[in-house]
Amino acid sequence: MTCGDLRPTHVGQKVTLSGWVHRSRNLGAMVFVDVRDRYGITQVMFDPRFSPDSIYKGAKELGHEYVIRVEGEVVLRESPNHKIPTGLIEIQAHSMEVLSEACVPPFAIADDTIDVHEDLRLRYRYLDMRRGDIVPTLIMRHKAMQVVRSALTEEEFIEVSTPVLSKSTPEGSRDYLVPSRVHHEHFYALPQSPQMFKQILMVGGLDKYFQIVSCCRDEDLRSDRQPEFHQIDMEMSFATQEGLFPIVEDLIRRIFHECRAVDLAPPFRRMSHRECIERYGTDKPDLRFEMEIVDATDLAKETSSALLNEAVSSGGVVRGLNVKGGARLSRKEIEAYQQVVVQFGFKGIAWMKRQDEGLQGGIAKYIGCNEQPRWIERFEMEVGDCLMILAGEKSRLLKALDQLRRRLGKDFDLIDPSRYEPLWVTDFPLFMWNEEEGRMESETHPFTSPHLDDLDLLDSNPIGVRSMGYDFVINGYEIGSGSQRIHDRGLQKKIFSVLGLTEEEIANRFGFFVEALKFGTPPHLGIALGLDRLIMILIGTENVKDVIAFPKNHWAQDLMTGAPSEVYEAQLKELGVTVGESTVGQN
Repeated sequence: MTCGDLRPTHVGQKVTLSGWVHRSRNLGAMVFVDVRDRYGITQVMFDPRFSPDSIYKGAKELGHEYVIRVEGEVVLRESPNHKIPTGLIEIQAHSMEVLSEACVPPFAIADDTIDVHEDLRLRYRYLDMRRGDIVPTLIMRHKAMQVVRSALTEEEFIEVSTPVLSKSTPEGSRDYLVPSRVHHEHFYALPQSPQMFKQILMVGGLDKYFQIVSCCRDEDLRSDRQPEFHQIDMEMSFATQEGLFPIVEDLIRRIFHECRAVDLAPPFRRMSHRECIERYGTDKPDLRFEMEIVDATDLAKETSSALLNEAVSSGGVVRGLNVKGGARLSRKEIEAYQQVVVQFGFKGIAWMKRQDEGLQGGIAKYIGCNEQPRWIERFEMEVGDCLMILAGEKSRLLKALDQLRRRLGKDFDLIDPSRYEPLWVTDFPLFMWNEEEGRMESETHPFTSPHLDDLDLLDSNPIGVRSMGYDFVINGYEIGSGSQRIHDRGLQKKIFSVLGLTEEEIANRFGFFVEALKFGTPPHLGIALGLDRLIMILIGTENVKDVIAFPKNHWAQDLMTGAPSEVYEAQLKELGVTVGESTVGQN
């Protein structure tokens, strides 16, 4: 029996329960102990009339989080607790064994409403698991992984484990490096992704591959990013997006149905990268609420606002958001939203409200009476709405409006937490310009195929080339990213050329992969879905640490184990590695 099993139908039965002491209450005449395991809580009654004296006295000495085994009879409770499933019964203890004593925990386990600092929770992660939602989340994660394996196996995908120790191929994020003991001054890299391996599997004739894989990237962390993460990795040959997308959509549908009893209805919405950016300022929009970005550059030219006119004359744009019901905001409340856009280099937000008399407040005084109807029509403003406007360089402006839109969506309760809006974002740019390094680089990775309609732009206008890449987005989070791959070695060589890679650099970084392309490579494509972020969406958290058994903190430290840590000098000597004295232990 578990601590969540017993009901009135079990009354009269002799049972054995094992678990932790959740709470205990010594009433003098008897002792009540709540015993907890991952299935639930059951009350145990120690009564001198039914329990041996030694057992009754031992119950008085039990501390919180002691591990005990109790044998007794199931009886009805005189005072039922309707808040828990086992609240109608209790165990009348006949015997008890203390399996393990416990020190006083550094924070309360029985009361999960007490706020505990995250660092302390991570330091004692095993105790944090006992008090909250971590174990149920890990169970949901297990269910999702089982669905993945079942669904993809039905589609004849084969699960293959790719290497953990591999070659460093710097492209994008920084690698975690592992020094070789046998080959001094040479290093392995932990995988950022099994990208080249899964493509080589396609060359090898395994036409459908998947893997639930652990990957590592040495990058700055945030609430939805960890240095070690897990993805559902897929690749298939002789297929296009129209073959892959339905498989992914059915997989997502099954995960949501099995884990949340939520029924999503494929096919999911699709939108081009360009359209996403223009309408929402981001390639991962939260579509659970409206409030699209609207272009008012042409209208701004007709105003007498020096701010708007100067932005337009210098090549900038004017865009805005219509905040439905926003007219209730005070000037001070509107100014508070300026902090959202300041980080993007904007001094503030231009605004105006629609009242019964027309547009008023803020920059309304710079808009003539004849021009007001055009603004009202363009932004579909109703009485009681507030228009928030930014003017300046387009890319920064759109990023700022994306963040402002997300903040307004929360503040105005526009987001239904029970709603899920999946989206495919397609036709990403193939290249991006790196200002710092003065060179072209891949938007995702150099193995993504250019859009076939844009091949003639590779020489004349590479920055304008679209890729056959796509992202899968849910509720404003990028859940997956993939693309049609380059299978023609001539085209792959051309892409390397546009990226400015020399023959030597190509050989050093990707030599083994380029070699494989020489021997007949089938057309293929794939995707990697972030398992951690997917579970975040399923449980409704914004912190990825909540869905990982043993996460790192913001500084990529494991506070429970103390990693990263010093190592012994003898270990470094074996590896041929020399570091500063402060990081070396003596042995």
